[in-house]
Amino acid sequence: MISADISTVLPEIVLAVYAMAALIFAVYTGKDKLAPTLIWLTAIVFAGLGIWIAISGDAAHMAFGGAFIDDAFARFAKVTILLSAAAILLIGQDYMAKRDLLRFEYPILLALAVVGMMMMVSAGDLMALYMGLELQSLALYVVASLRRDSAISTEAGLKYFVLGALSSGLLLYGASLTYGFAGTTLFGGIITTVEDGHMSIGLLFGLVFIATGLAFKVSAVPFHMWTPDVYEGSPTPVTAFFATAPKVAAMGLFARVLHDAFGQATADWTQIIALLAVLSMFLGAVAGIGQRNIKRLMAYSSIAHMGFALIGLASGTAFGVQAMLIYMAIYVTMNIGTFAFILSMEKDGKPVTDIAALNQYSKREPLRALAMLVLLFSLAGVPPMVGFFGKFYVLQAAVQAEMYLLAVAGVIASVIGAFYYLRIVYYMYFGEEREALDTPTSPVLWVALMASAAMMVFGVVNLFGIEDFAAAAAATLVN
Repeated sequence: MISADISTVLPEIVLAVYAMAALIFAVYTGKDKLAPTLIWLTAIVFAGLGIWIAISGDAAHMAFGGAFIDDAFARFAKVTILLSAAAILLIGQDYMAKRDLLRFEYPILLALAVVGMMMMVSAGDLMALYMGLELQSLALYVVASLRRDSAISTEAGLKYFVLGALSSGLLLYGASLTYGFAGTTLFGGIITTVEDGHMSIGLLFGLVFIATGLAFKVSAVPFHMWTPDVYEGSPTPVTAFFATAPKVAAMGLFARVLHDAFGQATADWTQIIALLAVLSMFLGAVAGIGQRNIKRLMAYSSIAHMGFALIGLASGTAFGVQAMLIYMAIYVTMNIGTFAFILSMEKDGKPVTDIAALNQYSKREPLRALAMLVLLFSLAGVPPMVGFFGKFYVLQAAVQAEMYLLAVAGVIASVIGAFYYLRIVYYMYFGEEREALDTPTSPVLWVALMASAAMMVFGVVNLFGIEDFAAAAAATLVN
């Protein structure tokens, strides 16, 4: 029995053992001198585990009495998390090294955070859910304030910690209410207490508090207040990480809780998620218009995109979950390329975040400007870029669920949000001439930017096959 459990959680064990071994080895040997090697080694471990999980088969397995679930849904999310984390580690290495931020703890903390994320998407129990969530959060609190000599970075870490602790408290209170009224912490046990599609008032309150705690993690409005400050204050590679893998993990956990634990009462939570989606889309679209700092702009962009992903979840159907998974995979790919571009924005060796610095960028770096244009069009949902199909899927899910007003709201918010993406394009191609930014030299950033932009163009053929994988993952979760 225990051997079967261990084989089910073997990828998580491998990554956890690697992180602890790397920590001990680095402490007793070269410490920060080993950081570049650890960056590459950790990225290789992430990519290797991602490939291992992707080819591990279609069967669903449970471990530790149902507390850990390894199914197609978890595997889809884990592969996305691991590959995106590997990419972010590699594109951020030069930035961290130039600014003396490349500590040996950095890749190890990200590895531990990824272990937590893998636990989150496989959680089948409220206690397992909390363990994964806190392992991820505690590691991210530290990396947010990695720039210890910067007041703004320290402020970012403190805000993230305080509001993260508040969200954890709300989630724990909801979990305790759920346990009190359901008599079990297992998702499979909770779902059996819901009779005829209706929950007791105690379970409903438990669901509301759990949803509130998870809404903090996906930075959904009105629980988004930490996002702009943390994105701006954290080192840019850390910001890139916040915008990718943790969002996938939080959305995966959200879907897991709603469908595995409360799937018999979709009528009780679809309206809550729909409201979160509408508020997030519109606040992200409107508040982003006034931003001149590209990192804060990407924070509001992230809030808006989480609103679109929540549309798929709000539909309460298998197709909605499929649409959400497709959207998150596309969103992560777009963000890796966009942050690869942001990381290359420098003047006299110092990072630049003012979008006005991109005036006439296309004359100096035409290929990079074109790649960024493709990514911005995709973020805005302009056809025929792949980002358009991500939004099309979630809006289609809303229409199929007869949530027509939600679909209309999504279209309107998308049009509003397109303004600040297109403004950057205007600056790059038609802005007033300004002093040029430094010429980027990192081949890793160039490859990440071009590969991401190419995927946004050539992915329109068949979305690289992720549609079928997402459908299988959704069917596993919603049954």
